[in-house]
Amino acid sequence: MKAQDGGPEDEGQFPDWFIESFADYWQSMGSSRIEGRIAAYLMVSDAPEGVSAEELAEAAGASRGSVSTYTRSLMAAGFVRLVRRPDDRAHYYVMDEDVWGGFLDKEQGYLRSQRDLAARALARTSPGGPAHQRVRNMRDYLSWLLDVQQLPREWRRFKAERDAGG
Repeated sequence: MKAQDGGPEDEGQFPDWFIESFADYWQSMGSSRIEGRIAAYLMVSDAPEGVSAEELAEAAGASRGSVSTYTRSLMAAGFVRLVRRPDDRAHYYVMDEDVWGGFLDKEQGYLRSQRDLAARALARTSPGGPAHQRVRNMRDYLSWLLDVQQLPREWRRFKAERDAGG
């Protein structure tokens, strides 16, 4: 089978191929492969009511304890939400439809706090010195990302155009 870029690649069956490919990328960025499998499994799940911890453990090839650890991490990062079913004490997990937009919103908060830190730090450096230049670059880079790029607004605009068929 050919990959989309035209290179030869045995992609296997979706969703298994996607889950393993996503886990490869996740792991290459320094995170746990099991965590990547969990995130990918939830991304391709068709269960709107959520996936049980037991099902995630089986799908990820992990223990329930590992699933608990990694789902907490994914929830803290904004990738996963815990949902409850009436009269059921089990934990179920879902990934929002636009997890990437939510991630972008959370990232914007982080960038704003780092920009504010840089602005406060800049006032405490000696103008013209190397620390001043590095901190000024930090502040200005973060301002550029936040103010010039307007990524959340542009993402919403892009999705609206895509969804309207444009």
